[in-house]
Amino acid sequence: MQLQYNSPVILTFFLLSLGVLFLGQWTGGWTTTHLFCVYRSSLKDPLFYVRLFGHVLGHGSWDHFLNNMLLLLVIGPPMEEKYGSIPLLRGILLTALISGILQCALFPHSALLGASGIVFMLIMLASLSGFSGGIPVTMLLVAVLYLGQQVYDVIFVRDNVANFMHIVGGVCGTVFGYTYAAFPRRKKPRRK
Repeated sequence: MQLQYNSPVILTFFLLSLGVLFLGQWTGGWTTTHLFCVYRSSLKDPLFYVRLFGHVLGHGSWDHFLNNMLLLLVIGPPMEEKYGSIPLLRGILLTALISGILQCALFPHSALLGASGIVFMLIMLASLSGFSGGIPVTMLLVAVLYLGQQVYDVIFVRDNVANFMHIVGGVCGTVFGYTYAAFPRRKKPRRK
């Protein structure tokens, strides 16, 4: 048996995030703060545009990294298989961009990093599995339980968790899933 790089987008995302975590530890957090953490700054700063996308690769600690990556590695590969690598990559990039812009616009005095928004996007995509036109009960249950918890936390819990961006990721995943279902694309057969 040989190892198979079965989910190129998800595995590459994992490896990049792992590399960013090691780099952040090696530089004493400099790279994490300046490249992989989004916050409001000058539009003339070229690193601002790197951070708009790169913040999803940054993590503040091993616990933060492991919590996000375990879910990413469980949910991501089936979603990549279902939707295809390129559409999923587009969904990840769009979710990163939207959450980065909203972070800068709505929370100008704080920073955002981590793959939680991407994970929530994947969770909502997974809840739409088997979608064929109606509103899937699984999606409603996930929205009520998982996203409902995030809304509760936004209102009542004061911590350093970016619950609003979890909600943004979930909304992006829902829109992605419904858009994909409304405008299906033919998947190219994989080469063997």
